[in-house]
This record gives sequence, structure tokens and C-alpha cells, in this order.
Amino acid sequence: MTHHASRPLAVAIMGPTASGKTAAALAIAERIDCEIISVDSALVYRGMDIGTAKPTRAEQAAVPHHLIDIIDPLDTYSVAQFREATLRLVADITARGKLPLLVGGTMLYFKGLTDGLDDLPGADPALRAELEDEAARHGWPALHARLRTLDPTTAARLAPNDAQRIQRALEICTLAGRPMSELLAQREKTELPFELLSFALEPSDRAVLHERIARRFDLMLKEGEDGSLLTEVEMLRRRGDLHPALPSMRCVGYRQAWEYLDGYIDFATLRETGIVATRQLAKRQLTWLRAMPQRVVLDCLAPHPAAAMLARIEAGRG
Repeated sequence: MTHHASRPLAVAIMGPTASGKTAAALAIAERIDCEIISVDSALVYRGMDIGTAKPTRAEQAAVPHHLIDIIDPLDTYSVAQFREATLRLVADITARGKLPLLVGGTMLYFKGLTDGLDDLPGADPALRAELEDEAARHGWPALHARLRTLDPTTAARLAPNDAQRIQRALEICTLAGRPMSELLAQREKTELPFELLSFALEPSDRAVLHERIARRFDLMLKEGEDGSLLTEVEMLRRRGDLHPALPSMRCVGYRQAWEYLDGYIDFATLRETGIVATRQLAKRQLTWLRAMPQRVVLDCLAPHPAAAMLARIEAGRG
């Protein structure tokens, strides 16, 4: 399956949450022999299935899936780990004569893969502790405001409560003496060992996507045969070693469910804040997508976006 007789072809299906990425990937896999590489920072965690909208057991059995259920919620997974694993997987999948489908909504992973990783300063535990201290006193939005003066480009794409990324961006500004966005812009563009055809499922009407998000969140809250988001978070809490500050428990939906189970918010607030947080996530994902000029934009609300993808893929493989 060579592309331009030199580099093999891989296909990316990107898009905001609830845009139908999994369905499109499975439709393509019915026509082309594929393997799916998940590009999702929440799907890496074991035991987090409902709130992450993880592909079902049947879906995972229909097509080989990679980078799902690979780490414990207590652990962290970096862009560097994702990039290394994906480069290896794409090589393996193409060697098997199949098409690699990179499917997900973690734009930072897509960016790390296509742009390569930077030589940013490493973590500084003392500085991190200092920033956490300050956040405990003044709140993360105050640190986000400081980041806005130091590095407006980075601040613009982070939510005011995105503790992990605000902390990292401030750490880099302090250690490097320069904005993170500047350091990222300077790095050399890395050429991938494969051709990447990138599709972006984007809504022609944001309000319809918002309705989809609300419907899907309501389904997660409803008790199904595998339980609900709340029973899932209850089980995770019962382990006794997880806490709300972990990256896994800060995933959208999980943070709100944890607050509800702690008795801080009622059910109506859990539903409302969960839906709002998911919509905000979708908005950030769309902002990232707009900055990716190489993407082929398809309306995720159109009846069969996968058909348009298949036509482009077949042309690319010709």
C-alpha cells in the first residue's frame, strides 16, 4: 500500500467530541483492511469506559484497536510516549499490508506527531510545588491571567482551569526565559516516515453538535447494562489510591462525577456542568483544528462523511 511509490499512507480522522469519529472509522474499516490507532488521552486509561465513550467490546473486536486500555488511571501518559508508540504502530500496520487509521480528538497528540517534539526544559519539582502553592491560594484562573501576559498565544488555547497545562507553560516560561509558543514555533518541522491524509469532522451548525453532546452525556448518566458514569467513578473511588487532581480524574465528566459523589454538587448541577465542560472541550478542539491547514474538512452532521473519506483514500492509494 505505497503512496506515491515512496511513503506508505496513513489516515487521520480528527474532530471534536461527539462528531462521529468512531462511526466513520468503523465504516471505513468495513471497506478497507485497517487497524485503528486511538489518538485520545482519555482512552489510554483502563477502567474508564463510559465517561470516555470508549469503543465498545464489539467495535474493538471488529477492527484491531491500539493505544486503548494501556495504563492505569494512577499513571500519566505523555505526548512523547504517544508519538513513539504511534510511529512504531504505523510501521507495523503498513508492514502487514493494512491501512493505519489514527482516530481521536486529542489535538496535542496529533500536533506532537506531525510537528515532532521540542527541546523544552524538563520538569522542575520545586518550581511546580511553588506554582501549585500559588494556585491553592489564588486559583488557577489567576495563574492563567499571568500566563496571558507572558505567553498570550499559549494562554489563548488553554482553559482558565487547565491546571496541568497552565503549570507546564508557566514552568517553561520561567525556566527558558521565553514563551512556550515561541520555543514550539522554532523547532524544525519533522518529516513523518509516512504520508498522512487528515480528515476533520467539523459541524456546519455548532448548536446541533451541542445537542449531540447533551444527549450523549445524558446517556452516560443513565444506568445501562455496563452501569453508568456514576457507578464507574464510584468503583474508581473505591480503590482508595485515586484522587481528583490526577490527570485521569480531571477528564471531562469524571471531575464533575467526583464532585457529585463528594456531595459538593447535586445531580442537576452535575449534569449541567458536565455538559458545559464537554461543550468547552469541543470548542477548544475546533480551535486547534482551525490551526491545522493540511486537513480536509467534512461536515460531521452530513449523512455519510465516511463515504467522502473513502473516495479520497482510494484516490490516495491509487
